[in-house]
Amino acid sequence: MALWGGRFTQIADQRFKQFNDSLHFDYRLAEQDIIVSIAWSKALVTVNVLSNSEQYLLEQTLKKLLAEVQANPEHILSSKAEDIHSWVEEELIKKIGVLGKKLHTGRSRNDQVATDLKLWCKTQVMVLLGAMRDLQKALVSTAKVNQDAVMPGYTHLQRAQPVTFAHWCLAYVEMLMRDETRLQDTLKRLDVSPLGCGALAGTAYKIDREQLACHLGFASATRNSLDTVSDRDHVLELLADASIGMVHLSRFAEDLIFFNTEEADFIELSDIVTSGSSLMPQKKNPDVLELIRGKCGRVQGALTSIMMTLKGLPLAYNKDMQEDKQGLFDALDTWLDCLYMSVIVLDNIQVKRLRCQQAVEQGYSNSTDMADYLVAKGVPFREAHHIVGKVVLEAMKHGVVLEELSLAQLKQFSVVIEEDVYDILALRSCLEKRNVRGGVAPQQVAFAITEAEKRLAP
Repeated sequence: MALWGGRFTQIADQRFKQFNDSLHFDYRLAEQDIIVSIAWSKALVTVNVLSNSEQYLLEQTLKKLLAEVQANPEHILSSKAEDIHSWVEEELIKKIGVLGKKLHTGRSRNDQVATDLKLWCKTQVMVLLGAMRDLQKALVSTAKVNQDAVMPGYTHLQRAQPVTFAHWCLAYVEMLMRDETRLQDTLKRLDVSPLGCGALAGTAYKIDREQLACHLGFASATRNSLDTVSDRDHVLELLADASIGMVHLSRFAEDLIFFNTEEADFIELSDIVTSGSSLMPQKKNPDVLELIRGKCGRVQGALTSIMMTLKGLPLAYNKDMQEDKQGLFDALDTWLDCLYMSVIVLDNIQVKRLRCQQAVEQGYSNSTDMADYLVAKGVPFREAHHIVGKVVLEAMKHGVVLEELSLAQLKQFSVVIEEDVYDILALRSCLEKRNVRGGVAPQQVAFAITEAEKRLAP
């Protein structure tokens, strides 16, 4: 029997039931629903709805049910219950009879599902934070062993200035650190308990909602019942966090896809994260990275979907809000999977140092350093920029790098150029001069690695 059946004289059309029921996805909230029900049973004792012995029996039965769910959560799917709340109540009634019917006193599925979902989100945030930490550690470890791997940095996908593979890794550490703080901020805002707000106007029983929130591990109780049952800001925030996080992982994947091409050939991916072609025997495709890049759109789609669902809804609860879960579950699962996969990619990556260095040397990436050299000799930067542009054209004409031009050739463009220019054009010099916080100088990269290790230490 449906929880709301008394008002109706006809049985719901089977097609409507299939359309309406949410058990096939909200069964994932089973543990949370049982935990919330235990807390609610204790609250009902304080307002004399349940006796201590009744509450004890309810709690023990719910704990047994929790153990069954933890052992095999998918057995719930064999039920014809409408949703996870109905399923828990039906199981209680099967096990202890009429007493099970008392549990829902004073609460609504509206505040119940809001509480369940927030508890689930809190748990999932902690898992995501752990996965982010693991990826940051993997990036730092990869940086540590590749501090001497010099490679081109790019703007507009054109070789720009020399960087190191370590510096590239640390750029993504910074992005993940911001993702981490966004999640932590979201967690602070969602850490308020909806339980006790009823359908929309609050419960009629004088339950201490702050105490109830504390029992459930929330920082406090919500302040307005109308807002509470219709609030899905935490869903929006988590999906926004996931969308930003997936953008970062997508960029990470795109960089490595490019580095892995035969044209760049800066890295080699392990066989354990690549696949071949059914037709072309020579192929080794970066499938894991392409999937990470592709799944970014899936996560962003979930955010757009719930934004559009919520934008026109009046207060308070509307059944449209049932659409919040599938997208959220899928998006956070996807984000977590991509974080895990990214760690596996880094654990087995090989950086081709010689090829990386050759690419730096061939790309005139020390041109800015030559301009700075001229500035130090008293040439205004705009003039120095123009002079070096001419020098680059000369080097390209002869098919050589800047430092392979003779001093006589260089002096054609500026009389202030002397033999000491060759020290400035050396690759190591280009790196070492950028010795500012956040720069690519070896000592700055080493410092950044040490700082990241300290922050990520247990």
